[in-house]
Amino acid sequence: MDRREFMAGCLGLPLLAQAGAAQAQAGLTKIVFPFAAGAGGDTLCRLIAQEMAPVLQRTIVVENRTGGDGLIGIKAVKGGSADGSMVLVTTGPTMYLLPMVETIPSFDTAKDFMPVSLLARFEFAVVTGPAIDAADFKGFVAWLKAHPDKTSFGVPSNGTIPHFMGSKLGKDLGIPLTRVPYRGSAPILNDIIGGHISFGITTLADALPQHRAKGVKIIAVSSAQRSPFAPDVPTLKESGIDLVADAWYGMWLPAGSPPEFAGKLGAAASTALAKPDVKEKLTAIGLIPVGSTADGLSKELAANTAFWQPIVKATGYKIEN
Repeated sequence: MDRREFMAGCLGLPLLAQAGAAQAQAGLTKIVFPFAAGAGGDTLCRLIAQEMAPVLQRTIVVENRTGGDGLIGIKAVKGGSADGSMVLVTTGPTMYLLPMVETIPSFDTAKDFMPVSLLARFEFAVVTGPAIDAADFKGFVAWLKAHPDKTSFGVPSNGTIPHFMGSKLGKDLGIPLTRVPYRGSAPILNDIIGGHISFGITTLADALPQHRAKGVKIIAVSSAQRSPFAPDVPTLKESGIDLVADAWYGMWLPAGSPPEFAGKLGAAASTALAKPDVKEKLTAIGLIPVGSTADGLSKELAANTAFWQPIVKATGYKIEN
C-alpha cells in the first residue's frame, strides 16, 4: 500500500458511530485539527482517534476547521466548553509563532489552553534543484555567493518555521536571500525543478519522493540528528549552521478542563502512539511518534518559544488582525 492509498483509507474511517442524542452529548469528543484533511497531521489525528475511543469509552470524531494559518481551529477550541468535548491537535509552531507575529495576539497558549501530550515530530529540509551545481551544503553556499541575483527561495507560507529558518540562514551566511511564499510544498518543488527558484525549505516528508527520484536534492535537514528517513543527508549543524528547527504536533484542551480527563487523554494518546502498527503507519508518511506527559509538552513549547522569539522579532514580520 502506498502513501496515497493509506491516507485515503484513513479518510474513509467512520467518524461517528450511530448513537442517540443523549449518548452523543455524554460521550462525544471532537478533535479539532485546524488544517485540511489528507495531510500527515490529519492522518495522525484519525489514527489516534481510532485507538483512543475504546480506551476512553467515548466516540471521538476529527473535525477539520481550516483557515487563518490555523487560527480558526485554535480559536474554536479556545472558546469551546472545558468539559472534554473539544480537543485541539495542531503543530507546535502555530502555538508559539502565531502569538509572536499577530499585532494583537488572538490567544495566549499558557492561559487559554491546558497541555495534554506531545504527539509526533517532523523535520524540515533545504532543497535544491538542477539550477544549482553543488554536491553538498558547502558547495551550495559557494554557489549562492557566486550568484547573488539568484538567491530566491520558496517557503510553504509566510510566518512559518521555513520562513524564519530562511531569515536566520541568510543572516548566518551573510547572504541576502529573497523569500517567495507559496501555498504548500508541491508548487515549491515544481518551481525548483523548473529552475524558477534556486532552492526551498519544506518539510522533509514532502521533499523525499522527488529527492529519491533525483528531481531535487536535499542538501541538509534541520533536525538535531540525521533523519531516519534520510540518513545520508547531513544536518544543518553538521554543515556549520547553528540551527535546529524540527517541528511537532501536540494536543491541548481548553483551559479549565478536568485534570483527570486530561491525564487519561494524554495516557491514551501515548499508548496509541506506542503501538507498532500505528508507528509503522506514521513513519510511512514521515512522522516520528513521540508521546509525552503534559509537562513534557509544556517544556517543549517553552524551549521553542525562547529559541524563536528573538529570531522572529529581528525580522519585524507581523500579521495585521
